[in-house]
Amino acid sequence: MIPPRADLVAHARDTIARGSKSFAAASKLFDRQTRERAWLLYAWCRACDDLADGQDLGHGMQRVDDAQDRLALIRSRTAQALAGEPTGDPAFDALGVVAAEVGLPPALVHDVIDGFQLDADGWQPVTEADLYQYCYHVAGAVGGLMAVVMGVPAHDTDTLDRACDLGLAFQLANIARDVAEDAGAGRCYLPRDWLVEQGIDPADPMATPDRVAVLARRMAARAALHEDSARVGAARLPWRSAWAVLAAADIYGGIARKVATAGPAAWDTRQTTSKAEKLAAIARAFVAARWRPVPDTPRARLLWTRHS
Repeated sequence: MIPPRADLVAHARDTIARGSKSFAAASKLFDRQTRERAWLLYAWCRACDDLADGQDLGHGMQRVDDAQDRLALIRSRTAQALAGEPTGDPAFDALGVVAAEVGLPPALVHDVIDGFQLDADGWQPVTEADLYQYCYHVAGAVGGLMAVVMGVPAHDTDTLDRACDLGLAFQLANIARDVAEDAGAGRCYLPRDWLVEQGIDPADPMATPDRVAVLARRMAARAALHEDSARVGAARLPWRSAWAVLAAADIYGGIARKVATAGPAAWDTRQTTSKAEKLAAIARAFVAARWRPVPDTPRARLLWTRHS
């Protein structure tokens, strides 16, 4: 039997509070219904990520010896959830509830899982396009799902593309911030073409942090372009949803900017945004959502686009 919705919401609320202080802070700006649905979706994303990487709420990533078995479990539980069946796992049951309530496109759900499959297969990007494809699967598609949760019709492809842009921006920031942690787990998400260009050893990128810092600045600049595009899409949302999205963009964008500014010292400590910085971002987003709508300009053709 699927647990009562209220129990699933409580579990999801606890998950996001412990798993991501940045997203938890931004989610409080939604209206209650949207907030609960965002938590339910987050719980599934977090559970998939933790299963795939042997983590606990996003911490302690390690090498796993049964990656394919873990992916098979993610796929089977997700299929059960989308079919409205109980899964025995509150995070996957949460997906089933929110999918039924808002009509989540199954293709986007499976696109997210395909990102975990890339990791399970030991995949690493060769080109910049490969990097974007990976970022789409693990974060851009989540942005698309979140847009549907906020009421964007599944056929509104331009707004969904802009929601994916925000996910791309977040993941580029993540990769820049986590180069050292990823290397410790035997992973490197910097494109091999970029590594060759800078003379960086793919097996030990942190042996040359000054060169990695060049690439971190490049990713921060790319992230800013997608963040700007996402702000246009956010302006089309109900104002409280726009407030939450703009706050998240500012908070997470701040991480990318800190990594870029810190240079080779960026990986001495984990780059985060402080409570005061989060509050300042929330205040700026309130003003932007309420009184300063972003011009509805066409999406830049040069930006990477899903399924391109």
